Amino acid sequence: METIILDDFLEGGIIRERSFRQQVRELDLDQFQDKKVIIKGCASVTVPTWAYLIITAQLAQVAKKIYYGEPRYAVKIYSRGEK
Repeated sequence: METIILDDFLEGGIIRERSFRQQVRELDLDQFQDKKVIIKGCASVTVPTWAYLIITAQLAQVAKKIYYGEPRYAVKIYSRGEK
């Protein structure tokens, strides 16, 4: 399972929309092709809802499944091809 840690997207200790969108655009999505991906939120700062929506929308183009949270207690938020 691949992991995206939202702490990596902080700018000046917070998630700023403009820089966040730019960083997401620059992600190499090929590394997530047909894989399970977990998005881990920040423990140190509040993550805006739009940040999860933006990154999930990008990952949904390539990932097989997308989860949120900690691996042990992950919540599935997207699954390609399953009904």
